[in-house]
Amino acid sequence: MTQLLGPPWSGSAPRIVFVGRNQRGNWVAREQGGSFGGLFVSRAQALKYALVENGHHPECIIEVTREIELDIRTNSRIT
Repeated sequence: MTQLLGPPWSGSAPRIVFVGRNQRGNWVAREQGGSFGGLFVSRAQALKYALVENGHHPECIIEVTREIELDIRTNSRIT
């Protein structure tokens, strides 16, 4: 009997995370839609964070050569 298996993340698509440096030289990891991210001292820390946050899918981590900034968007409003 043959069993068809879906992708390893079958419940939901893994998040695409961009990793690069901001204009101050800090390392940034940022989810494509801006739902999570962080600033890091080293490239290794940024990549580790990206890997954990996207469910361990290294194929969905994109290292960019242009400057990127941490821009986190939320649906909540501060009043």
